[in-house]
Amino acid sequence: MNNNETIFALSSGHGKSGVAVIRVSGDDLRDLFLRITNRKSADARHAYFTNFRDTSGDLIDQVIAVYFAAPHSFTGTDIIEIHSHGAPAVVEKVFEYLHDNGARMAQPGEFSRRAFYNNKMDLADVDGLAALLDAQTDAQRRSALQSMMGGDSEIYNNWRAQMIEISAYAAAMLDYADDELPANIGKTIREKTKKLYDEISMAISRYAAVRAIRGGFNVALVGKTNVGKSSLFNAILGANRAIVSDTPGTTRDVVSATIDMGGYMVNLSDTAGIRRATDAVEKIGIERTKSEIENADIIINVQSAKNKIKIPPHRSANEIYVVNKSDTCTDTHLRGIIYTSAKTGDGIKKLITAINKKIEQIAATAEHGVAVNARTRELLTDAATELKSALDAPVENYDIFSEHTRRAADAIGRILGTITAADVLDATFSQLCLGK
Repeated sequence: MNNNETIFALSSGHGKSGVAVIRVSGDDLRDLFLRITNRKSADARHAYFTNFRDTSGDLIDQVIAVYFAAPHSFTGTDIIEIHSHGAPAVVEKVFEYLHDNGARMAQPGEFSRRAFYNNKMDLADVDGLAALLDAQTDAQRRSALQSMMGGDSEIYNNWRAQMIEISAYAAAMLDYADDELPANIGKTIREKTKKLYDEISMAISRYAAVRAIRGGFNVALVGKTNVGKSSLFNAILGANRAIVSDTPGTTRDVVSATIDMGGYMVNLSDTAGIRRATDAVEKIGIERTKSEIENADIIINVQSAKNKIKIPPHRSANEIYVVNKSDTCTDTHLRGIIYTSAKTGDGIKKLITAINKKIEQIAATAEHGVAVNARTRELLTDAATELKSALDAPVENYDIFSEHTRRAADAIGRILGTITAADVLDATFSQLCLGK
């Protein structure tokens, strides 16, 4: 990939729109900008309204154009932004003009890749940008912004600097006399290493919460057949998505819907009733129910007031117990159980409040520290493993201690992209869209 080529892409959404933003990146774009704006001179970071004409002099559109001179731009290269009307025909004509002037269409994530190479972003920032572009709720937006604006990078850089310092001191202990080193240096570097290990382990433990915030909280309605799971599913959604019938085993597959609950994205699933399957199709549905339970962040365990209520003495922290069909219930309500009636609407608001409370409890664990995704989780695990190996090394073997802490620093370096490989870069930047 040639980082000196002039590239362009539509940075705004595709399709008909009031305004389209076309971004151009390359070296020495001032002359191109002057041709676009039909000016003899222009200032950087100033917006110019102009009649944009093609190479034959025919009018393409009336546009606003802005020139960002390197290195003061998103990519660190020269950038031109063209704000045209959003008609597909206009955008295509602008693309044709840029192509005729030696530019090519950018690949997904290529603008951000240039920003990375020009030290405008590190890979942690890129992960945050990708999450922000995918954000559908306010919680996702907040989490992504923290990563994109360098909050995670600051923590990673701090960890890496400490590991490098620890490794250096451990190596120095092999070559210098005790009176030439800080007092109790051996104890000090072990204590610092243990603190780093604990902090990284805590970050890894927050992975499930961060995944839920960024990808949605998986909430599954489970229980035996004919307890009213589908009716509850529809009541929570406020729409008839699942088929409701008095016939047991009506739901043969998982029915899912995505909703915003209290600013968090929730993937709500209505599962097949758990019983001894009567046919092959129902058996597959029950197997899928078991898979939903395994992947659920919150389980809503539904029973019917028409049946004998069974509540285990020790409940899982991620479970909410619900007795549905409360309009048929004559018994005293049990404590710690939510009674609902999908038919009358009784208890539905209380159930939604309970779900929101569980979500907030899970989300609270991800509010501080780095936002861990699948890529960074693997590298953090590598770092934690190396730090544990350093701590487990024999007390006097500081050469081994130094090597393990250096490897831990390398793992953190790969998170940031300071130590990386081409396949890591390709996987990271390919998650972005054109124009980013």
